[in-house]
Amino acid sequence: MTGRLYGVGLGPGDPSLLTVRAAELIGKADVVAYHSARHGRSIARSIADRYLTGGQIEEKLVYPITVETTDHPGGYRGALDDFYEEASARLAAHLDAGRDVVVLAEGDPLFYGSYQHMHKRLAHRYPTEVVPGVTSVSAAAARLGTALVEAEETLTIIPGTLPEEELTARLASADSAVIMKLGRTFPAVRRALERAGRLADAQYVERAFMDGERTLPLAEVDADSVPYFSVAVLPSKVAPLDAAEPEPDGPGEVVVVGTGPAGPLWLTPEARGALAAATDLVGYTTYLDRVPVRPGQLRHGSDNKVEAERAEFALDLARRGRRVAVVSSGDPGVFAMATAVLEAAGADPYRSVPVRVLPGMTAAHAAASRAGAPLGHDYAVVSLSDRLKPWTVIAERLRAAAAADLVLALYNPGSKSRTTQVGLARDLMLEYRAADTPVVMARDVGGPTERVRTVRLADLDPAQVDMRTLLLIGSSQTRLVQRDDGTEVVWTPRRYPED
Repeated sequence: MTGRLYGVGLGPGDPSLLTVRAAELIGKADVVAYHSARHGRSIARSIADRYLTGGQIEEKLVYPITVETTDHPGGYRGALDDFYEEASARLAAHLDAGRDVVVLAEGDPLFYGSYQHMHKRLAHRYPTEVVPGVTSVSAAAARLGTALVEAEETLTIIPGTLPEEELTARLASADSAVIMKLGRTFPAVRRALERAGRLADAQYVERAFMDGERTLPLAEVDADSVPYFSVAVLPSKVAPLDAAEPEPDGPGEVVVVGTGPAGPLWLTPEARGALAAATDLVGYTTYLDRVPVRPGQLRHGSDNKVEAERAEFALDLARRGRRVAVVSSGDPGVFAMATAVLEAAGADPYRSVPVRVLPGMTAAHAAASRAGAPLGHDYAVVSLSDRLKPWTVIAERLRAAAAADLVLALYNPGSKSRTTQVGLARDLMLEYRAADTPVVMARDVGGPTERVRTVRLADLDPAQVDMRTLLLIGSSQTRLVQRDDGTEVVWTPRRYPED
């Protein structure tokens, strides 16, 4: 009979934070294995020391390298893979001999732990039990005395070894976060926090529940003093009950945020972060409803026809020190709120209010992706709404685009009060395009009632088009192809025939 393999979590460093199960198994094991660096000292063994009986076989698994510089033919990863193979073979010999083997793991065995490499190589061959341990994440929160997440907040765990751009994106979009594996990655992590606008909130925890423990605001940390056993924490944004309303510490700002055509899947990390960081959200009520409610954040909804008033309201809030996100669907610079905000910001008394515009997925691009690639060549974007410009101007632009043989993306094609524009546009385009020109009718792309279909230009029925529909009218080169699975794909070649 073979022995049993145990992956035993030791917690963050204090021996008294082991579970009862972990202490029992360490005391009963035939073999106790632990990883160490080449200097021979093992933090895992030092944590478990009081539970060892002295009669067990100890297997010290010494890493061949501690930095990513090696002359191994397979590089750093190859050197480690060879080490894990050799280490697991040593443990397998004990298991085959009927000995129970406990592999010690700091924190939790399956949370960025060295044990997991033994587990992947041995657990399918031998009876195995994993004993969880208190993670460094929980230890850090306990030492800070602050909640990590509350209510509907989410927690993101991020390794500091990610590229700086990726770190920045993850931090910008996170509610709460813990960044692991600092040490030499600390300078990049600090820069990423600063670029994401999260540095002021970040806390630093070093050696939680171990000798030399240290906690302080991350912005105050000397990069040369940061060990591997440290984490950065962005705690919950929900204020404690006794927290006073923060006083404005200077001029606020307005960020015009593009949320894409529908729900959170279309939201960029940068936009998600700006929405989370705002003290106030301003926007058309329908669009505000797409943004999760956050405790302490004020929401100011309004009707869709008061863009100028909405822009001035947002700027006035920012002038009083508030961080304001103006919520706009799609891309805020395409028939949306960026123009209204910038127009108001260019006049007194708002000239000094900082304004940023964050892009979003446009409705045209979202619709095109569902149909194939109808915007693969030159195209024009036109709004059919005559609320802010006369129909004569719209018709002029449609004729110019049609004469230039451009694919057309038509926004705001119809509504309850505007019922003639689609038919007029169709008849105008038929003067320049063949009757069988593909027209993509995309309604509520990304939403619960999404419907995307392709019709011939001559068959375009205005009664089937409403304000939530976007039309893509092909050029003379646009193709409609039926694939073997029965689906239709619309695409416009990138090459254009010479005269």
